[in-house]
Amino acid sequence: MENFLKPTQFCDCDNKEIIAKAKELTKNYESPREAALSIFHFVRDQIAFMGGPVVVASKTLKLGNGFCVTKSNLQVALLRAVNIPARYHLAHLRKDILIGIIPGIETDDIHDVITYHPWCECYLSDKWISCEALFEKALVDKIYNEGIHSKEDMPVIDWDGESDLSTVTAWKIEDKGTHDSLDELFLEVKKYFKTGLVGIPPKL
Repeated sequence: MENFLKPTQFCDCDNKEIIAKAKELTKNYESPREAALSIFHFVRDQIAFMGGPVVVASKTLKLGNGFCVTKSNLQVALLRAVNIPARYHLAHLRKDILIGIIPGIETDDIHDVITYHPWCECYLSDKWISCEALFEKALVDKIYNEGIHSKEDMPVIDWDGESDLSTVTAWKIEDKGTHDSLDELFLEVKKYFKTGLVGIPPKL
């Protein structure tokens, strides 16, 4: 489990602000499950989903917003900061998951597929569990109310700390497995964002 607890260049779980926030979020909870749930709800609802640059986890915490790459990275960092093993799961998605959510996606012919979408998994009760905190509850309510996606496509965004939660299942094209670090991918995405395009990772 050592690799799933250590800091990396982008997952700076040893950063003092990350550690302080993780301890604040989990101070009233004794079990790892309760701690993981508190971190999940913070990342899901207090870190607003929007396109932007790839930054280290502590920067995402300061910004208070991020997209799939940076929100999942922050969640992994916060979990590792309180000694809960965490890793990244990757998949390719159909881009229409973001149509109506990020402007311009529907007219972007370059990206028919969102490549290497990550979400967080943590190790609880002797098993790995997906705990994707992609869209905040307020945004999901808007998605439902405006008919962007239906509850059939995205039926659940709540996590119980015991079962897998992936909100992107309806758009998944190809599973790309799990990883203890995504630093190389993050560096490629960071280069891409220097072109001025925001919202989805490059085709790698």
